[in-house]
Amino acid sequence: MEAKLIIPDSVVRAIRLPEERIQGELLKELAVSLYEQGILSFGKARELAQLGKYEFGKLLGEREILRHYGDEELSDDIIYARGQ
Repeated sequence: MEAKLIIPDSVVRAIRLPEERIQGELLKELAVSLYEQGILSFGKARELAQLGKYEFGKLLGEREILRHYGDEELSDDIIYARGQ
């Protein structure tokens, strides 16, 4: 299933960003908001934002959004730390 979001043309024109950055920035904003509300996991939010783990984590830090750190994230970090 794929979802498409329709944003009125007048709203898109009002966004104060270069046209080539609008889609990417909107995806980041949506991803951060959904993560902060607990609607998306870290992994799915960063996928939506089209960012790597480090970049998305950094973005959350810049926004002072606390990470939802549970057993799954701990397990992933342990595996990463062991080089597996």
